Amino acid sequence: MSTSDHHKGIEFGGPASYRIVVQGDLSADWSDRLGGLAITATSQAGRIPQTTLAGQLRDQAELSGVLETLHSLHLPILKVEQIADES
Repeated sequence: MSTSDHHKGIEFGGPASYRIVVQGDLSADWSDRLGGLAITATSQAGRIPQTTLAGQLRDQAELSGVLETLHSLHLPILKVEQIADES
């Protein structure tokens, strides 16, 4: 399989919607610094809290900036997925 076959259908240059899940509790106040993503923290008794960030980012560079910010906050990144636009 060639590299071009492997990446067929993946667009790296334009806007896309993402869902990112991190371990830990992140306040919704961080939304502006994280690309305007919606932030939802969840916790269950006896389990480590998780936070989900979801929304549209302009491009891969903005995604990279969001991930770097989460990393600098020492929040383990559990999942990053591109999701279908809900519009």
